Amino acid sequence: MAIAYERFNLHTSPEKFYIEACDDGADAVLAIDRVSNEMTLTGKKDVPPSANTRPICGIMGTVRLVAGMYLIVITKKRNVGSLLGHAVWKAVDFDIISYKKTVLHLTEDQTQDNKTFLSMINNVLTTDGFYFCTDYDLTHTLQRLANVSHDFQEMSLLERADQRFVWNGSLLREFLAQPELHKFAIPVVHGFAVMKPCRINGKIFEWILISRRSCFRAGVRYYVRGIDSEGHAANFVETEQIVLYNGGRASFVQTRGSMPFFWSQRPNLKYKPKPLISKNTNHMDGFQRHFDSQVLIYGKQTILNLVNQKGSEKPLEQAFAKMVTGMENGMIKYVAFDFHKECSKMRWDRLNILVDNVAETQDEYSYFMVDTEGKVLSQQKGTFRSNCMDCLDRTNVIQSMLARRSIQSQLQRMGVLHVAQRIEEQDDFEKIYKNAWADNANACAKQYAGTGALKTDFTRTGKRTQMGLVMDGVNSAIRYYKNNFSDGFRQDSIDLFLGNYAVDETDGPTPLRIQKDWKFLTLPIIMVVAFSMCIICLLMAGDTWTETLAYVLFWGTAAAVTAAVIVFNGRDFVDAPKLVQKEKMD
Repeated sequence: MAIAYERFNLHTSPEKFYIEACDDGADAVLAIDRVSNEMTLTGKKDVPPSANTRPICGIMGTVRLVAGMYLIVITKKRNVGSLLGHAVWKAVDFDIISYKKTVLHLTEDQTQDNKTFLSMINNVLTTDGFYFCTDYDLTHTLQRLANVSHDFQEMSLLERADQRFVWNGSLLREFLAQPELHKFAIPVVHGFAVMKPCRINGKIFEWILISRRSCFRAGVRYYVRGIDSEGHAANFVETEQIVLYNGGRASFVQTRGSMPFFWSQRPNLKYKPKPLISKNTNHMDGFQRHFDSQVLIYGKQTILNLVNQKGSEKPLEQAFAKMVTGMENGMIKYVAFDFHKECSKMRWDRLNILVDNVAETQDEYSYFMVDTEGKVLSQQKGTFRSNCMDCLDRTNVIQSMLARRSIQSQLQRMGVLHVAQRIEEQDDFEKIYKNAWADNANACAKQYAGTGALKTDFTRTGKRTQMGLVMDGVNSAIRYYKNNFSDGFRQDSIDLFLGNYAVDETDGPTPLRIQKDWKFLTLPIIMVVAFSMCIICLLMAGDTWTETLAYVLFWGTAAAVTAAVIVFNGRDFVDAPKLVQKEKMD
């Protein structure tokens, strides 16, 4: 069975890092030369007594910044539960350690750039949701792991991991090239995981929810939409619901992902930028690649498109439907459901229309199930691929309803639920279930949009509430600010972390040195001054009302005109990425 080391000591000397495996019976030490960057295996006897020693929980990998190489280690972890007897950990704290002893060799500009790159790496590391396991492959579903060969089982965790979900894959490149170092490397997934012991009818079972966020075409809400030329969709997440009971196990898998053609929705200071479908691209090529890979991995596909069928979202829905029809692929089914129209005026019970509509398809797709003796009772033959605009709020609501329908059948077949019982009537389990799916929504939303999810009051309680609407308004306002004024930095952080951008080793200027033009500073200052003068004129009236009105009109007009110019040139005033290639932003 493939395993990696679980416990380490990091010994730091002026010349080398020594990472000592502290598992029972282990004697291996990974030595990293701080000058040549060479990685070799050695023994405990080679660790100098004078080295500074501290425990660490794992190695995320290495990254090159302006100052040279950095080692990223996990310094704190928290156990989130057990999966088939294997401990699953959440990485909660990290350290980024420079190979160089000082940064005196850098110019002032280089030092500042290096600090910015470091803050980018930290920005990703402090985004909640990194999970790992040292003796189990978290990147694969139960069904995939049940259908692998013996040779696959003997491979190291790093070799056999599904690269779509290894978020530190780029950081571990040096380790991947040296098989003898693989036991020191831990594939880390990003997303959400919860593992809860539950009781129904006096029978205790384990309920698990895992969301794996793809590192291909990863990014933030408005800067990464649609697909890339390889067919990778933005915000693609594989969510697996697992039930373990009395030696038996069951799994139900769903996916979410951006509408898989070439479209964009760049922020421009407007609350909801207009989405644009590319007119100069062969959409069907990337579209075909996307669904070819989905069918290969998951089997049949039912697309649940939850976007509005009017307004700015309508052309996207029409394009999606047209492309599915053009493929003429019997393995792919398209279902459009105008979520907001159907559920308007708080009629959230109407979501059952969609669930009932796809019930027969869900029964056909089934789920993966193994009995207590290890015999495979059923395989999942297809998946529901859900999306809305962001693949967050509406998507999560529908996924939780389909997953509930699946677990109803699974628990009945396992003998936990009686034939006539409904899962919705099990109050204790329902509370766990709803809160976990709402937490899953929040995790996915924070990672992509920067705030918690919307509509989680329905996921948690089964009802839409006035307080839920208020919280959605607060989160929407925070999203607006972040999407316009901080997401460029977040996008750069993700691209740097995933290796989409590599820091140049030459002494030339980095893209960080690109300066905004005069409009960026001048116009906002003019607008603030004009608006302030308008208020002052109102508060400090002149000798006559006509004089006061004249001043107010003058300064008010100046503020309004400047604001209009700013909004018209909105793209120049948002926080745009500096590191990504142009074609990735268009």
